[in-house]
Amino acid sequence: MQRVLEECDRASIAFAPDPVHDLRVALRRCCSMADGIAVIDPDPSWKQMKKAGKRLFRRLGELRDVHVMQEWVHRFDSPDDPVTAPLLQSITVREAPLQQQAVQALAEFDRKQWQRWGRSLPHRMSRFRPGSLIFRHLALERWTSAYKLHGQALRSGSETSWHRLRIGIKRFRYIVENFLPDQHAAWSDDLKRMQDVLGEVHDLDVLWPAAVSAHAFPDNETRTRWHARITQERAQRIETYLKKTTGQPEMNQHSLWQIWRDQLPDREQAKSAALLRLKLWASLLDPDFKHSMHVAQLSLQLSDALAAAGKVPPSAKDRAILQAAALLHDVGRSREEKGHHKTSYRMIRDLAPPLGWRPQDLLTAGIVARYHRGALPRAGQRTLQGLTLKQRQDISRLAAILRLANAFDSARDQRIQRLQIVHGKEVDGKEKDKILQIAAQGYSPRDNQAEAIAAARHLLETVFRRPVMIKPLKAPKRKPSLRKPETRNRKPAPRS
Repeated sequence: MQRVLEECDRASIAFAPDPVHDLRVALRRCCSMADGIAVIDPDPSWKQMKKAGKRLFRRLGELRDVHVMQEWVHRFDSPDDPVTAPLLQSITVREAPLQQQAVQALAEFDRKQWQRWGRSLPHRMSRFRPGSLIFRHLALERWTSAYKLHGQALRSGSETSWHRLRIGIKRFRYIVENFLPDQHAAWSDDLKRMQDVLGEVHDLDVLWPAAVSAHAFPDNETRTRWHARITQERAQRIETYLKKTTGQPEMNQHSLWQIWRDQLPDREQAKSAALLRLKLWASLLDPDFKHSMHVAQLSLQLSDALAAAGKVPPSAKDRAILQAAALLHDVGRSREEKGHHKTSYRMIRDLAPPLGWRPQDLLTAGIVARYHRGALPRAGQRTLQGLTLKQRQDISRLAAILRLANAFDSARDQRIQRLQIVHGKEVDGKEKDKILQIAAQGYSPRDNQAEAIAAARHLLETVFRRPVMIKPLKAPKRKPSLRKPETRNRKPAPRS
């Protein structure tokens, strides 16, 4: 961020090509870092900094395009070429007004606010460890998006598809450059080369329409020659890109895309990383995240016990949704205490799902979190509109588990540590299993917390259509150690 201010001073002298380019590179790096961190850290300063930097970056874009086209015209220049002079003049005429716009853009750039961000954001950045699983997962997201654009470019071959691919690789490169030092050391040359090659393809795609609109061709022969030269240069660069990214098995050359993918998280790691990202996001918002982690632990204990007892079908997806809902259920308290469960739902609903999570699954987690307290889920409520009967039933079941688990820690003291389902026995010919018995270690029916637990169990009783009874669970007794107590070295008794 300090580099941006330094480059602003350099560029403002004459808005020459190199200082303008260096300023845009510094801005782009700050914006890409903010873009990566903003999906993890909910502090609004990241988005504000990105917006301010991107605005100045874009306002310098046309001036940079003029500089690039001037470079290409000089590169195509040859003795006695009648096209170079008029084309260069047509491009240069645009430079002066664009420089004036750049002067105004720098004058409107709030340097004092940028300096304030430059002091506050590095402190927030220091809590994130470069090279961690979270950043490798973020890079996998960018890789996945860019690889889809790679496929579209190969199928379409249009100028737009190649330009989008260039942007996708650029976004992937900046995540690697900023947050993955080991991968950056291994991949930086190839990533930069691919981005530069596609950047030149885009430059050539822009140069030809500019030359046509400038009426720089005196005859059809010259026009054809220039078009053939531009087309040839463009084709060479696309061929260079394809050789590196599609691989040549006969020469034991692997695709760069596969090389990059092999060092990013696999499917199981991606699932863990996605949940870890949600957990980190919640921890930066929830004023008592220790409580939420304990509620998540109790929720999973209760869910697993119900599945083991045959009360609910085991489902890895439902378990993940329940865990996410428990971890995120109190994020709304960062904005307001009253009605925070509704605020939590809206914040989760508006969150971009990490790779490995479908938007519908994250929305379901938000709805489950919304019903951890307050009104019970009922058909016709706005939150449940558009959902199928099975979806509403699943949400009610998960919300019932979360609501009861939250009540078990209503005192926020983590006193209740373990939950389990108690299987009843026949008494006087009647099945005692008609009552769902939950034993809780640390529970006492005589304290104030028991009242909250009694109220919270109602939704679970409604879902399973049977009474729920909470009872204390004795802590397991520790087995006595079989090791003999160590004896200190004693002096031998004196001989008689």
